Parts: sequence; C-alpha cells; structure tokens
Amino acid sequence: MSSFLLAIISQRLINHNVFHTFVIVSHQEVTALLNLIHEINEEKDSVVVVEGKRDSYALKCIGFSCKILEFHRFGGLTKFSDSVSGHKNIILLFDSDRKGRYLTRRVIEQLERRAKINLYYKKRLNQITGGKIRTIEEISQYEDALFGAII
Repeated sequence: MSSFLLAIISQRLINHNVFHTFVIVSHQEVTALLNLIHEINEEKDSVVVVEGKRDSYALKCIGFSCKILEFHRFGGLTKFSDSVSGHKNIILLFDSDRKGRYLTRRVIEQLERRAKINLYYKKRLNQITGGKIRTIEEISQYEDALFGAII
C-alpha cells in the first residue's frame, strides 16, 4: 500500500496580518480523524464540551454534528457544572495548553460523581495528530484534507 502526504496551507488573520500554517497530513491521519468524528457523532446521550466559540466552529467545520457546548458561555464553573450534570456522558475537548489542562482538572473535580467524564477522544485526537493540535481551533487546519478525502 502506498502512502501519501498531503500538505495543507491555511491562512489565519491575526491583528490584520495573514499567517500561513503549513501542515503535513498523512492518509492515515485523515482516515483516523474521519473515524474519530464519526464515533463522536454516534455517541448517544453525550455532549461535547469545548472552551469557546472558535473551538465549536472549528469542530463544526470538519464535520461534527453532535451537540457541542461552549464552556465560557456558562459564566463560571459552578453554573457550567449545574447545567451539564444532567448529561450522561460529557466528552471534554479542552485545549492542551495550561488553561485547558486546568479547566479539565476542575471540571473532573466538580462532575466526577454526577456524570461520566470522557477524555478518550481528547487523547485519541492527540495520538492521531501526533500532538500537532494544541488548541481545538487548530483542527480546522485539517478541513481541506478531510473534505478532499470525502470527495
């Protein structure tokens, strides 16, 4: 089986400057990421939680159709915990940065007795991308590769 690499150049506008990001994506990464998206979309009685609206938008751009909640819309950990404790399975997809790790710990502390906290998909995403994705919004860099794989 021959493998191929797909190079993706994405543009980001930050403070009126355009930044180009060059990402090398293997066929295996694309296939695994498509499978991961499908698995999450098929999760029953689950909700995906991300930090903010950019993260939510990025997931929707690559094919997530499941329910996505944005942590920062709740105005604090207590309000968030009270609002989501009714869900049976909470899939956390916080960023891998310092703030994301802190929020992950705090949410687990608050909800571990009231709901199932699922970190499997976060770990799997890190494995698939080889750690290239540090923030969830960076997953939008894979959009071209994923849609190219679907077409």
